[in-house]
Amino acid sequence: MSATTSIHGMWSTRLAFILAAAGSAIGLGNVWRFPYTAGEYGGGAFVLVYLLCVAAIGIPIMMAEILIGRRGRQSPINTMRTLAEREGKPAAWSLLGWMGILSGFLILSFYSVIAGWTLAYVVRAAGGAFTGIDAAASKAMFDGFVGNPEALFAWHTVFMVLTVMVVARGVASGLEQSVKWMMPALFVLLLVMVVYAGWAGDLGAAARYLFAPDFARLQDKAGEAILSAMGQAFFSLSLGMGAIMVYGSYLRHDASIARSTVMIAATDTLVALLAGLAIFPMVFAHGLEPGSGPGLIFVTLPIAFGEIPGGSLFGALFFVLLVFAAWTSSISILEPVVAWLVENRGFSRVRAAIIGGTGAWLLGIACLLSLNLWSGYTVAGKGILDLFDYLTANILLPLGGILIAIFAGWVLPRAATLDELGGTDSAGYRLWRFLIRYVAPAAVALVLLNGVGLFKVIGLA
Repeated sequence: MSATTSIHGMWSTRLAFILAAAGSAIGLGNVWRFPYTAGEYGGGAFVLVYLLCVAAIGIPIMMAEILIGRRGRQSPINTMRTLAEREGKPAAWSLLGWMGILSGFLILSFYSVIAGWTLAYVVRAAGGAFTGIDAAASKAMFDGFVGNPEALFAWHTVFMVLTVMVVARGVASGLEQSVKWMMPALFVLLLVMVVYAGWAGDLGAAARYLFAPDFARLQDKAGEAILSAMGQAFFSLSLGMGAIMVYGSYLRHDASIARSTVMIAATDTLVALLAGLAIFPMVFAHGLEPGSGPGLIFVTLPIAFGEIPGGSLFGALFFVLLVFAAWTSSISILEPVVAWLVENRGFSRVRAAIIGGTGAWLLGIACLLSLNLWSGYTVAGKGILDLFDYLTANILLPLGGILIAIFAGWVLPRAATLDELGGTDSAGYRLWRFLIRYVAPAAVALVLLNGVGLFKVIGLA
């Protein structure tokens, strides 16, 4: 049986854990990637495929990551070492924890830079910078901002300070208290934006884009769509980087992992769909392109906000929403390394947070410089920010997810996983065990192979 408590503290309630884990999962990608991808691959048809992937891949792996964390009650590195040694397996399993911390460090370094953009755009929107702006001016404003290393440095620094301040306060006073007000605030802002977008834009066109099933479009790109759905189901839940594992280590033993995971996955998906209903009515009403990626948020939407009544106020509220989404994710990414520093180096919580945050902040400086002053320096044709994004999204995170599934399904004994998942050999438990042993690792392996471009090399994509 797992230890009773973690030395770092515990979530006071299961709801606090659900809010924290959902905050970790809900990030900038929910807002700009999922809605566009759904529309691109057949709207409601893609959503159905995505939900199946969440059920078969995302939920089983998240349950596995949470139960491993709760079983070990330590940082991911120490948890993996302790559990492996307890079962007579090589301590090298701790490398999975190290891989998660490396992934988190790389992700936080560039995530903080992009989150800094959202802070800057709160100020720009509130100051009326979008009023009457056209496509060329919006693109010029964004390009000028990204090309300004001093501005990027300032906003990156502000965001990292905000992240460190929360993590330094600990589990109860920092992580839990922050998500208790940020997550409800995020939902309120999102609902306000949906209502506003429905009034100021074309809600019908957005709903058709997101929800009307177009199986012909899905069938035309079936391979791409399924791989995209599998990847989205995995990445959207913040798996494979140790954040969910360390959050699981603070979960009380009597809390249901299965029910908590389903609620987290449902919340994550709901936010992604609501984000689409908040964005696309304005995009379609003004004849704009629902393009993928950051351009949708930082180039396309400012044009819409500049043309509609109350655009300055609601544009600022929209970017505040993005700040909250990024902030709740960033604190979860920093937490694993802070927990390890406290456990293994005897640092105080504050010192560990400052050291971990400073390391990611320094890497972030390299990322932001790769967008301007260092844009001519590349590795394998990629700038530093793009390289970190590629390494984490295409290699480290999928590999981490595969190893988590293998460890939970094949290394931990049946009795240990039964103990963490309720102690009853039910049909639900047997289904989870089948999915985590066979389906989930195979599916994430396909995501990994697709991410590194193997399918293109052999002509399958």
